[in-house]
Amino acid sequence: MNADKLDLQSPDFINQNFEKLAALFPNCVTEAAHGKAIDFDLLKQELSHAVVDGTKERYRLEWPGKKEAIVTANLPTTKTLRPVREDSVDFDNTENIYIEGDNLEVLKLLQESYLGKIKMIYIDPPYNTGKDFVYKDNFTKDAQAELVTSGQKDEYNQRLVANPETAGRYHSDWLSLMYPRLKLARTLLKEDGVIFISIDDNEVHNLRKVCDEIFGETNFVSELIWERAYSPKNDAKFISNSHDYIVMYSKSIENFKIGRLERTDTANARYSNPDNDPRGVWKSSDISVKTYNAENDYPITTPSGRIVEPPAGRCWSLSKKAFFERLQDNRIWFGSDGNSVPSIKRFLTELKFDGMAPTSILFYKEVGHSQEGSKEVVTLFEGNGHFDGPKPVRLLNRIITLANTDNDSIVLDFFSGSATTAHAAMQLNAENGGKRKFIMVQLPEPTDKNSEAYKGGHKNICEIGKERIRRAAKKIKAETGADIDYGFRVFRLAESNMQEVYYRPQDYKQEALDLFADNVKPDRTAEDLLIQVMLDWGLPLSLKIEHMQVAGKEVFKVAGNSLYACFDKGINEAFAKAIAPEQPLRIVFRDNGFANDTAKINVKQLLKQLSPETEMKVI
Repeated sequence: MNADKLDLQSPDFINQNFEKLAALFPNCVTEAAHGKAIDFDLLKQELSHAVVDGTKERYRLEWPGKKEAIVTANLPTTKTLRPVREDSVDFDNTENIYIEGDNLEVLKLLQESYLGKIKMIYIDPPYNTGKDFVYKDNFTKDAQAELVTSGQKDEYNQRLVANPETAGRYHSDWLSLMYPRLKLARTLLKEDGVIFISIDDNEVHNLRKVCDEIFGETNFVSELIWERAYSPKNDAKFISNSHDYIVMYSKSIENFKIGRLERTDTANARYSNPDNDPRGVWKSSDISVKTYNAENDYPITTPSGRIVEPPAGRCWSLSKKAFFERLQDNRIWFGSDGNSVPSIKRFLTELKFDGMAPTSILFYKEVGHSQEGSKEVVTLFEGNGHFDGPKPVRLLNRIITLANTDNDSIVLDFFSGSATTAHAAMQLNAENGGKRKFIMVQLPEPTDKNSEAYKGGHKNICEIGKERIRRAAKKIKAETGADIDYGFRVFRLAESNMQEVYYRPQDYKQEALDLFADNVKPDRTAEDLLIQVMLDWGLPLSLKIEHMQVAGKEVFKVAGNSLYACFDKGINEAFAKAIAPEQPLRIVFRDNGFANDTAKINVKQLLKQLSPETEMKVI
């Protein structure tokens, strides 16, 4: 491809991984029928201290289709996102994003623009109860054949298939759904980022194993237990299941710091002041520890005269010097009679600024239950909305807090459903003045024609999610008056803006190429092209987009001088001279947008001369 051309497809991880391996092990590069390849037998030997004889048993999770799932994650996509202004709120100013489409393709498209930029991911994927649908990802066939084999062909090109418990690949299909999406999600996380995944008993064991493989077992943080039901089901066959799990993994456990919780009145009530200490209420804590240190094994004499030794096999947590320093500072407590085993006083005034350490059990009284989540949606939609199993806003508030998000954090949910995550992010921003930004991704699954949602005018889940964000924003603004970002830009996954000849010109004869005078599809707008260019150039979708006129041409200006784009025809030397004083870092044109071939060469040379920092590309 021409060096000036943008390739307009997501990163090809297979080629990138090949180049990395080739650089590390050039002796493992060989040739195959399709070109260069890696000699994996030799690579295995390079990575082993012993002689490798062949396949050996090892501890790992395997299932039919795992190799295909890995390939699926690595394959690039030429799809794009098209802006949908009519569904958006404050499109030109908002930094929030809502994307309609298959989340696997969307995650690939986000790789350049959001690599290592997401602070928190929360997903509530299909639980694989036997009644759920799973995606049938198959990119080895052409699009039409894929739709036919999946048994699903509709206006949204969905690939949803039922996954009953009687299916031969019941667990395998679910694992193949999750693996590539989690693999791509990990690359989007910041080094101090964290992912939360809701799940139930059906697949929690497999989810943990998959996450151990993708995120690393050492990056496991917790398996939270959410009390989702406030009353038991008396008709349960065996045990009334009143909980779900939220599996939590960090990108890098060394960099992740858990968010602490605000202290509650119940927690504060555990503190008292029996000795009228002027520093206020306190609570005593044991000063003996299991980790033995001979220097911290010494006798202590209580005020009553009793000599106290550490319990057998333990020692004091304080050195003798540190103990007497705290004794002089009235921080050691021997009980009201002066005869108890010594403990240290922990003052509430010294703890409350750090907050409370979270616990692994999320009680519904603190974070809400499933019925609360459903009621929130019904209330917002004034009785005309319905969504199966939405999570309560309080639960997502807790999760966002645990993620330790700061004011500028990006929160991603790529199974966004009714968009509770977006609702919670806006509410937290309103409460504490934060500037958290959200990215919601949801496949436009059709709603049941007999459902309340469908009767209320919501033909698919995306319609519910977008409307919920609009209504939640109005409610939060009315209740708080907070000056936060209440808008969101809507994008819809689509086939590339470019004709197929753009990607594979070698497949066309010269006479056929002449038919493609314009390599852009006729139904695509300049703004469609801009968004695909932004994705290809690795620019976030939330950046400020401005419109301006330069030498009579429409120009898009993205994030100051980060990117200028002009897709009008007739670009010439006069335009180059007019745009050069703007000193754009990047500028892009249509390949056939120049007045002629000479103008294309002259524009490039003029920009190099008048704005040497500008990188020029064409599509």
